[in-house]
Amino acid sequence: MWKEKFISYLRYEKNYSSQTEISYFTDLTQFEEFIIGELGAFHPASIDSDLIRIWISRLMEQRLKARSVNRKLSAVKSFFRYLKKNGIILQNPAEAVSGPKAAKRLPTFVNDREMTLVLDDALQYSDDFRGLRDRFLIDLLYLTGMRRAELIALRDTDIDFGSSTLRVTGKRNKQRIIPFSDDTGEKIKKYMAARDAEIENKSPFLFVKEDGDPLYPKLVYNIVHDHLNSISTLSKKSPHVLRHSFATEMLNNGAEINAVKELLGHSSLASTEVYTHVTFEELKKAYDNAHPRAKK
Repeated sequence: MWKEKFISYLRYEKNYSSQTEISYFTDLTQFEEFIIGELGAFHPASIDSDLIRIWISRLMEQRLKARSVNRKLSAVKSFFRYLKKNGIILQNPAEAVSGPKAAKRLPTFVNDREMTLVLDDALQYSDDFRGLRDRFLIDLLYLTGMRRAELIALRDTDIDFGSSTLRVTGKRNKQRIIPFSDDTGEKIKKYMAARDAEIENKSPFLFVKEDGDPLYPKLVYNIVHDHLNSISTLSKKSPHVLRHSFATEMLNNGAEINAVKELLGHSSLASTEVYTHVTFEELKKAYDNAHPRAKK
């Protein structure tokens, strides 16, 4: 009875969509069936937080994803809030119950072999300034781990060829120094020479459009997306994927995590540690594929 009244409340007073009503009704029906199985009847006042936790455990045993379990718990919490508001119960037994933590999604990244194929495929790039710029832009994102906004804001004066470093301005105007190799320095000089020969409208920014104006976020996204599109296995194809790729390759090749943190401009080591999970997953995958007893 109270379940039906609650659904009516959602419909007429909260203006929830019909799809939400159906989801709440389904979740509450499953919860009601569990309670009847445990107590023999469904009396809201007889339900305590321990019983709700047992229900959550049963859902997890059914291998439901944390997101689905939390959605069901949210429906139950809303139901008990409604009952308390209407004086049916004195305490909300679901209020102090926490759902399972959702697993963090590991960053999508491109390995070095795939990046080499993307950068060396001459057919992907037009034979003019734009083609040279696009290839170098992708290469520099991968070589430095810069964010898209940092790359757009990069000026010629931020490049120090004497010390082989880039001065990058990150979030909250925090600056950091990123070193580059002699080979990368030659690429920068080659790009700048082609840009200055092609573009009449001089600009302080390193990367510009054909008319000399600075790049904008959507254009950088499209450049990266279009060229990473050749990697069919990638679920995401954005500039941030190249940042993930930089960090992953650095750690895979022995870089110290605090050094990677500084290069990425992370304020907290926790933000960098996610990449150690990526490298571990790759290590585990290699073991599973290579060891003769891994799957036994």
